[in-house]
Amino acid sequence: MSMKKVIRVLFKSILILTVITSIYLINAFCLSHIQIKNEQVSDPDIPAYILSNGIHTDIVVPAKNDVLNWNQIINPDHTLSKDSTLIFIAFGWGDKGFYLETPTWNDLKASTAIKAAFGLSSSAIHVTYYNQLKENNKCKKIMLNKKQYTKLTKYILHSFLLNENSIATNISTNLIYGNNDAFYEAVGSYSLFKTCNTWTNDALKSCGQKACVWTPFESGILNQYQN
Repeated sequence: MSMKKVIRVLFKSILILTVITSIYLINAFCLSHIQIKNEQVSDPDIPAYILSNGIHTDIVVPAKNDVLNWNQIINPDHTLSKDSTLIFIAFGWGDKGFYLETPTWNDLKASTAIKAAFGLSSSAIHVTYYNQLKENNKCKKIMLNKKQYTKLTKYILHSFLLNENSIATNISTNLIYGNNDAFYEAVGSYSLFKTCNTWTNDALKSCGQKACVWTPFESGILNQYQN
């Protein structure tokens, strides 16, 4: 192949990639600004939170109440602290390779990124226990009634890979983030169209909370909760 043909192929490839990326980002921007309004209920009494680290979002719920005791599904003994007294649990769904093989962005491998982008790898749920949370621009509190919370727990449960006893399957790893977190096998595959934030957005939809039509980014969710 001549150098002229190589340059032509390279130029076309870059052009196609640029167009695809532009379409993706335009759709993300537009759909993330279309709000799905929350259900109006008169008896919300169960607190939950949307928690962001600036890139990734979690859903935080009570560790146990009269709807569900999460310690019957996941085990605090899987954490370093083994502390069963912490009262909130954060759930974050995402690509298993990113979670377990990429402790920092400097550790990101091209193979991990490609597999994640195109849904070629498995997923995991990152669980973190908290004693309290402080509301700020990266932590938004929502109130649910019992019916809404039941729907949210079903959504989260269906994201776990449960065994025959409906217990979550722990992932044994040293690549944890602190003393109060653990990883579990999850259902589904991460992709450009189903990200950790898409998962959180769908969780909010499932229980009648404010959400957007679709978003791969955390800003699409948090923008719905700005005062």
